[in-house]
Amino acid sequence: MMPGHARNPHELYYLKTQKAQPKMERSEKRSKERLRVCVATCNRADYSKLAPIMFGIKSHPEIFDLEVVVLGSHLIDDYGNTFRMIEQDEFDIGSKLHTIVRGEDEAAMVESVGLALVKLPDVLQRLAPDVLLVHGDRFDALALATAAALMNIRILHLEGGEVSGTIDDSIRHAISKLAHYHAVCTRSAERHLISMCEDHSHILLAGCPSYDKLLSAHQRDDYTDIIKSWLGDAVKEQDYIVALQHPVTTNIKNSIKIYELMLDALISFNKKTLVLFPNIDAGSKEMVRVMRRKGIEQHPNFRAVKHVPFDQFIQLVAHAGCMIGNSSCGVREAGAFGTPVINLGTRQTGRETGENVLHVRDADTHNKIYHALELQFGKRYPCSKIYGDGNAVQRILKFMQTIDLSEPLQKKFCFPPVKECISQDIDHILETQSALAVDLGGTNLRVAIVSMKGKVVKKYIQLNPKTFEERIELILTMSKQAMADAVHLNCRILGVGVSTGGRVNPQDGIVLHSTKLINEWSSVDIRTPLSSALHLPVWVDNDGNCAALAERKFGHGKGMENFVTIITGTGIGGGIIQHNDLIHGSTFCAAELGHIVVSLEGPECMCGSHGCIEAYSSGLALQREAKRLHDEDLLLVEGMTVKNKEQVNAIHLIEAARLGNSKAESVLHTAGTALGLGIVNILHMINPSLVILSGVLAPHYENPVRQVISQRALLSAQETKVMVSELEDPALLGAASMVLDYTTRRTY
Repeated sequence: MMPGHARNPHELYYLKTQKAQPKMERSEKRSKERLRVCVATCNRADYSKLAPIMFGIKSHPEIFDLEVVVLGSHLIDDYGNTFRMIEQDEFDIGSKLHTIVRGEDEAAMVESVGLALVKLPDVLQRLAPDVLLVHGDRFDALALATAAALMNIRILHLEGGEVSGTIDDSIRHAISKLAHYHAVCTRSAERHLISMCEDHSHILLAGCPSYDKLLSAHQRDDYTDIIKSWLGDAVKEQDYIVALQHPVTTNIKNSIKIYELMLDALISFNKKTLVLFPNIDAGSKEMVRVMRRKGIEQHPNFRAVKHVPFDQFIQLVAHAGCMIGNSSCGVREAGAFGTPVINLGTRQTGRETGENVLHVRDADTHNKIYHALELQFGKRYPCSKIYGDGNAVQRILKFMQTIDLSEPLQKKFCFPPVKECISQDIDHILETQSALAVDLGGTNLRVAIVSMKGKVVKKYIQLNPKTFEERIELILTMSKQAMADAVHLNCRILGVGVSTGGRVNPQDGIVLHSTKLINEWSSVDIRTPLSSALHLPVWVDNDGNCAALAERKFGHGKGMENFVTIITGTGIGGGIIQHNDLIHGSTFCAAELGHIVVSLEGPECMCGSHGCIEAYSSGLALQREAKRLHDEDLLLVEGMTVKNKEQVNAIHLIEAARLGNSKAESVLHTAGTALGLGIVNILHMINPSLVILSGVLAPHYENPVRQVISQRALLSAQETKVMVSELEDPALLGAASMVLDYTTRRTY
């Protein structure tokens, strides 16, 4: 720990904000009496949220009388004796309660709650606070809220209403039901409390108190000194990792496994890493044993510590190359700096997060975690203010002044009126969650509202303009019209998905190289202008990949772990689903299936090569052959006509073959064989269990492809299923599925 300062940075920051705030007025009802506020802190994490409020209370002695109670892991040497930082902040600790029963299982946590309940009544009776401030979702906090509620003490609960996905949820909601007043961080948390029948007039949307400091913390000039003091002189900004993983008490065994895999991945990744000890929950001792078995404390790349002062910790997080683990700091505070975060396991499932968080919920392999490190390390994201705007403390202090001690202590619940029938049909609920899908084709620009079930609620079609500026303007115009219509159609738009031809970087929303059919779309950022104008998240991907995503969510690929989709239209494209994931490749050109070469001396392809599948089997290739036959008077047979000025195309070729034209039949046979040979190559490379043919030409290629597979494929691949897609708009549905899958997973 750093030695104490004359004035703590928390206090200096708070006093600085006071200069811009009018002096608080005392409530008329308490003109002679100060509000006695007891702040109880249990661990290093909750103190980081409570400290700014404590400094605020301390700064107004004419209004508030502050009492501080310390308990839980603050008083344990294994966790850094963090009560000392409270003393260094110059707070008088009224009571120190040793409430932790040593143990490594769930029973020890229960016994700790019981011990706290035995010791708290004497302290609360002696202090006789008007209000008890309790934070969060720890078992210690549950003991505090239970004791206060039974002793008729008003409770102000901080950060209730949130969702994380573990036993913490149950504890947090239980505390909320015991609490009389609530200061929440987000609008969603506020809605959750209202739906839990809490009185709306007793809920304050304040933001997270720690954000009051966080939003200016990265401006500190001494952050490089802090990095060096904890990680060494050679470590540079954004070239180290902060790791903080806690046990999940509902699945301790899996928590320990994930922790071990995380450490293995960090060792392999070979970057300087600051590892903080886990919290005191059941399973933490075994996690420490895992760390020591792997020699982390002696490893040259690691620094393992029990505690870092909060002011320094946020500097380390703000300037890290990445944060990894399952701490709420990763999904909350790190977003204020745009620090990339890898969230492991289920402990934070359901938390609202910024785009800086990459979830690895099923963190069951070393390689999966290592790959996440490769994706996240060194990146930077926009700073997020989901959890606060820097004014939480002011709001909370004013809120406490409105507490009327003359009101009846018994809290009231606001139950919704019970109608005769309040049931809803699940289909209606699902359909209201919708996506805006955009398909940028060579000829037409299409926008659609697509429901969660894959229903195209409404579609808009315009000719695709020639220039970039005109296209973006038209996309925005059509999208805004669709969003306006969505309100009347009872559809809630969750985001925008864009399907386009060419090579796409979906991570950044950039078209790297477009097809020749869509000119001027090279190294073009589509995401930023759309997201900025529409105020919605935007996803972008190649049309072949979108077709595969559409099949995975709505079509034949639903429930299939490995399959390939082939688009047969103007060009030939596709997408590969392997182990339930879409394959993009290292340079985003995986699944360019139309450019598999099936002949060394075949016709020239639009890509510049020769003998590609697309040069034989695409709509443009068939049109080329149809025109050649027509120019040689070999296309038309009895029953066929081509009107004046009508352009010969693939449809005429297919019609001629149907009517018995042997030349046309030969062209289609060659096209089908070329496509079949390409698919055989795919079967031998990635061995999918299903091939889905999509696009206007798919029905004509189904039988030829099956025949080539039976003749040319290895015996083990000959039984691979080949099916024709039944989806009418795979590009639009695939674009929508990017939005629907991602947004629902984020709030799972």
